Amino acid sequence: MTNDLPVYDHVHGTGPTLVFVHYWGGSARTWASVITGLGGRDILTIDSRGWGRSSSLPGPYSLQQLTNDTLNVIADAEIADYMLVGHSMGGKVAQLVASAHPNGLRGIVLVGSAPARPADEITPEHQEGLSHAYDSDESAAWARDNVLTATSLADTVKTQIVQDSRSSAAAAAAEWPLHGIAQDISAETSQATVPALVVTGEYDQVEPTDVLRRNLLPYLAHSELIVIPRTGHLIPLEAPTELVSVIESFANSLSAA
Repeated sequence: MTNDLPVYDHVHGTGPTLVFVHYWGGSARTWASVITGLGGRDILTIDSRGWGRSSSLPGPYSLQQLTNDTLNVIADAEIADYMLVGHSMGGKVAQLVASAHPNGLRGIVLVGSAPARPADEITPEHQEGLSHAYDSDESAAWARDNVLTATSLADTVKTQIVQDSRSSAAAAAAEWPLHGIAQDISAETSQATVPALVVTGEYDQVEPTDVLRRNLLPYLAHSELIVIPRTGHLIPLEAPTELVSVIESFANSLSAA
């Protein structure tokens, strides 16, 4: 792995490889419980540029840079047969990766994904407020408990969420709310041709199901929507068992195709 790449972990197993891209405020370890449930599969997880173990990497931290990083990590790990699993911001990255038609990509799973076309609620005022969500441990904990989740979490998980939210480079933390969240990629997403599974939480306040129906599904050529009951935005942490089930089913369907 070169010094210019984000830090990643590759656990070897049966293919196709599942490549995980985390949310704004997360890290590779956001997926830990999901990966445990997917035991035996080939897994690649990334700490996105500016976050977690990649927090010291220089910018830019734009969606295009995160997309390029994802493709470069996949190449560096010599993965030739894979599907992408992107959460929230990572879902928008997955859409852009798919729009580039890379060799070896079988499909994408978009978990609580940012939509291709920004929701009407994404105003400059909303963006400015969001940019301060992780300014302190207290504000990150408030966002976790009042916006990001709809279920009870173990104290260790709650602590991890705050730590990850606060672990970023300042410019990386600002890039998504001030720029990436408002970027319209509907033209690019419409170019993606691989099958897509959209997974949403019933009580997701960040990317509600109705927004994804309007602003994401119409731009995906081959898509299916699954709603996980009684779950908020942090599906990988709130409902890992249910997420494992839908990922396994989707991966198996692609392998059988």
